[in-house]
Amino acid sequence: VTGQFVVKGGGALAGGQAFFFNEARGPAPSEQKYWRIPDHVIALDAQGRFSIELPAGKYYIGAIKRSSGEQHFGPPQEGDLFVGRQGSQGKQAPPYHIRGGEKADLGVFPGAMAFKRSTVQYGEGITSLEGVIHMPDGKPVEGALVFGYLNANMVGRPLFVSDRTGKDGKFILRVNSGGRYYLKVRDVYGGGHPAPGSLIGAYGQEKPTEAVVRNGEKISGIMIQAI
Repeated sequence: VTGQFVVKGGGALAGGQAFFFNEARGPAPSEQKYWRIPDHVIALDAQGRFSIELPAGKYYIGAIKRSSGEQHFGPPQEGDLFVGRQGSQGKQAPPYHIRGGEKADLGVFPGAMAFKRSTVQYGEGITSLEGVIHMPDGKPVEGALVFGYLNANMVGRPLFVSDRTGKDGKFILRVNSGGRYYLKVRDVYGGGHPAPGSLIGAYGQEKPTEAVVRNGEKISGIMIQAI
């Protein structure tokens, strides 16, 4: 699968990342209501182009270029150049059907624009789990991420991720709907064994505890200890 991302007003989205969400593996992405972690990510070249092999299926496709220069899978931040599912006219882009054994050129994607955090929704109608990340001594943890899994063993790719915590250690993990979620804390994106000095934790510590939330409800007061 090939294609190209450009910036609104002209120019390539050079140095950005294209991301792909398999429709069969989770809800349709919605940058305003929650951040689903992509199933596939690839760097864009100097012309904003990508070329990637994907399993057959239907995919929502977008791209981002971080104003900070970082490369990670988290929600877009203020000023990031971004192309998501929500179009400039407020219409939801449909998934692309990728057929097995075929080559597909998807052409040029709509111009990337600077993301505005004011469009992100946290209030009425949003389903979220909220709380505080703290160390064993009770000190709040700044810069932590909370990942949301549907499986208790919390292996593989999580479905959702929060923004990083501030100095108060508070997190808000927004999800697409009510259900049972298992929460893991890390200070980096990506899986594998934590590197020396890195942060890790889980809701329930020794035995993972499910966090249950109803659709459109906000659950607060979740305390997660990190080490």
